[in-house]
Amino acid sequence: MLTSKSCPLRIGRRVALTALTALGLSALVPGAVSQVQAQEVNVYSYRQTFLMEPLFEAFEQESGIKINFLYANKGLLERARAEGMLSPADVFLTSDFGRLIDAKTMGLTQPLSDADIESNLPAQYRDPDGHWFGLTRRARVIFASKDRIDPADVQTYEDLTKPEFKGQICIRSGLHNYNIGLFAAMIASQGSEATEAWLQGVKDNLARRPQGNDRAQVKAIKEGECSLAIGNTYYMGKMLNNPEQVAWAESVNMIFPNQGDRGTHVNVSGMALAKHAPNREQAVAFMRFLLSPKAQAIYASENFEYPVNPAVAPSELLKSWGDYKVEELGLADMAAQRAAASSLVEKLRFNN
Repeated sequence: MLTSKSCPLRIGRRVALTALTALGLSALVPGAVSQVQAQEVNVYSYRQTFLMEPLFEAFEQESGIKINFLYANKGLLERARAEGMLSPADVFLTSDFGRLIDAKTMGLTQPLSDADIESNLPAQYRDPDGHWFGLTRRARVIFASKDRIDPADVQTYEDLTKPEFKGQICIRSGLHNYNIGLFAAMIASQGSEATEAWLQGVKDNLARRPQGNDRAQVKAIKEGECSLAIGNTYYMGKMLNNPEQVAWAESVNMIFPNQGDRGTHVNVSGMALAKHAPNREQAVAFMRFLLSPKAQAIYASENFEYPVNPAVAPSELLKSWGDYKVEELGLADMAAQRAAASSLVEKLRFNN
């Protein structure tokens, strides 16, 4: 069982330590480590408990290996670094590949070469050195008001800079990992100058300062504050399955940009094997499971995300959105431009 000497909160299969951020990283010292039992996996996750619970249950039933789970929306990598060689972390789970890059850069991961994992995952969705692996795909699409926007007028990311859309775009922070991934992909495929001009054009067309999450942008469209937004596909599934948000989802068309040329940008949720994983064998078994057809089908049906395993079909809801061309850039190519993308956001004062 994971415990913290400085904090008595318990981290177990059904208890996520969501108060981690409020406690402050000063309390997370290398000595704050517990004894680790055999036949269990300790997961440090940036993915919320309710998203992962069906997968944990399926793995435990299939393997007999127990999952101990620690969730926080930030600070987990810093915790693992503070814990050092005594860290109980076996596996890191992230909601985007940016934190996978951070984990590798911080020296918190170890390379893994595993035939079962690699056979279920195209090369473009894994680290060339084996330090991280994608789990699910989500497309970053354009949400357009059904009442105020003709879908034919906004078929590419570049269309968002059209003068007629001045004051009509909503977006979350330009520094959020989802947007940094998109901007980095544009730098990798279109070049720095073209991306800077595009980002300035998007900023010029904003209806308000970047704020909120992806669903908040669709809500703003429903309420008439803007007419266009950028967001991830799985949020459409979440809204359609939330009675209070169905009206938001039904107020927009979801457009997969750039189908006539390079394709729509996709990001991934992912996993990495912790550098000092005390339960390495069990951790690898868990990682194999997450890329298995069974787990990938759970991701697709429960979380509205596209499988990365090419043998697994999307859920019926995702199929209803139609096929789309995916940008062919590898995640490693995008990762190389993340720093440049962040610098560009700061240079243009995009969030101001």
